[in-house]
Amino acid sequence: MNNFKKIFSIALITIVFFISGKLTAQKYEGLALTPPMGWNSWNKFACDIDETLIKEIADAIVESGMKDAGYIYVNLDDCWHGERDSLGFIHPDPERFPSGMKALADYIHSKGLKIGIYSCAGYKTCGGRPGSRGYEYQDALTYAKWGIDYLKYDWCNTEGLCAEGAYMTIRDAIRSAGRPMVLSICEWGDNQPWEWGKDVGHLWRTTGDITNCFDCFVDHGTWKSWGVTYILDMQEGLRQYAGPGHWNDPDMLEVGNGMSVNEDRAHFSMWCMLAAPLIAGNDIRNMSKETLEILTNKEAIAVDQDPLGIQGFKYSSEDSVEIWFKPLVNDEWAFCILNRNETDKEIVFDWQKEKVIDELFDKKLDTQNKTYRLRDLWKHEFVGTTDEPLKAIVPSHDVLMLRLVK
Repeated sequence: MNNFKKIFSIALITIVFFISGKLTAQKYEGLALTPPMGWNSWNKFACDIDETLIKEIADAIVESGMKDAGYIYVNLDDCWHGERDSLGFIHPDPERFPSGMKALADYIHSKGLKIGIYSCAGYKTCGGRPGSRGYEYQDALTYAKWGIDYLKYDWCNTEGLCAEGAYMTIRDAIRSAGRPMVLSICEWGDNQPWEWGKDVGHLWRTTGDITNCFDCFVDHGTWKSWGVTYILDMQEGLRQYAGPGHWNDPDMLEVGNGMSVNEDRAHFSMWCMLAAPLIAGNDIRNMSKETLEILTNKEAIAVDQDPLGIQGFKYSSEDSVEIWFKPLVNDEWAFCILNRNETDKEIVFDWQKEKVIDELFDKKLDTQNKTYRLRDLWKHEFVGTTDEPLKAIVPSHDVLMLRLVK
């Protein structure tokens, strides 16, 4: 009889949430109107996380100035999970999170930050913990009770599932739970989420996992992780799908995780040009001055967070030197030269001879009839105008990043 009551309770909860979800089957709008900014535990710590670490990270976000720069979300990735109870509700690992997830959320909120959590559409997460398959509405309700603000939803152990349907289910479950949460679709671009993700989530991964190198990939046998330039190349043709509230996600930042300063700067700059989510993945409790300066460069961040919400585009590519543009509000533009070579390159760009047109978003850079001042976003100084050709030497694996200011 007791088992019957348990089964009946679970079924009733699921039915109620399913019906209410169908009546309001939509994501929470008004979230992530600019690309989300925050921190995630995976790139640096993988499964080695606990509540002490997360609290220390939250403290460091505030004390380092990262919060002031816009980093708001403190996101736990895989391996926070304990077991499900007799009714199927998930609980955090009692040894790693002895105070419970609600207490951790309260601590993070007390810092003026938001908390994110991780789950998976499969029966197990990528790290082998309990996934949400079959428990979507219970998990969403649990996250809402804990005070979760952001859900990264992965795609391991999903045999037989339709990606769009699975992510619609968790979207509807979040809506039924009654607490607005950013939904990060993490199915690695395998099912073209950019084609259906706008109505389902707030951002979607466009590639497999990133790794901390500039121009390489790591073959794990059944899958690969990708360096910065590989992921950058995979963004071709996707910019039409991005905009306020729905972003292409080329994965989290590897700034501070082992690349050179030049490469970190180039990586960060290109993610800003892509209007990508800026989710730091380093140990921000112990980072170099150079890493902090890159992550908190408010002028570069302003390009990423521009309210127009247009993803940048590659204007030209020659001899592994790429020129990118990004339309900004008030008829301003971001301009970035990326040098992918092993040697420094001398660049000349004649503003009067170039015709820069963004046909997709109907934007035109008119340097023939308007004079723009050139603001170097890494030197934090004006370096000329568009009345004269730009002449510069761009170091190996680095960028020249400018804002064209009227």
